[in-house]
Amino acid sequence: MSDTVLMDGRPQGPEGRIRVSSGERLRRAFVAFHLILGLTLLWGSVSTVLHAGPADVHARLIGSIEAVGALAFLVPRTLGLGAVLLLVAVVSAMVIHATRGEWRLDLLVYGAGILLVAAHGPAFRRLRRQPAPA
Repeated sequence: MSDTVLMDGRPQGPEGRIRVSSGERLRRAFVAFHLILGLTLLWGSVSTVLHAGPADVHARLIGSIEAVGALAFLVPRTLGLGAVLLLVAVVSAMVIHATRGEWRLDLLVYGAGILLVAAHGPAFRRLRRQPAPA
């Protein structure tokens, strides 16, 4: 049995399931990565602000910048601003931890993820459909 094309242009495999292109799978994975990264950074920053002691002014300040950045990072129109704020917070946190002899390699991973999403931009919109072959 050969593949068929549905009326909306989506290919349907022999088992009757709709096939998803590799580009669409990649887009969905990237959206998931973007959302998980942004929400994780938001969660961590809010937790930092709530649990920082009264003497940890720097932790509250960096956590607040990170929280605002994470919110902006999750909105496609403000992703660039959010990425800049997040990178400022992550680099600041790395420097502060390094001066204390603490090497937070997880912050490098967060920074790399922020740069990846910022470089590619938001992927929330669907890929443009290619017209079905005639």
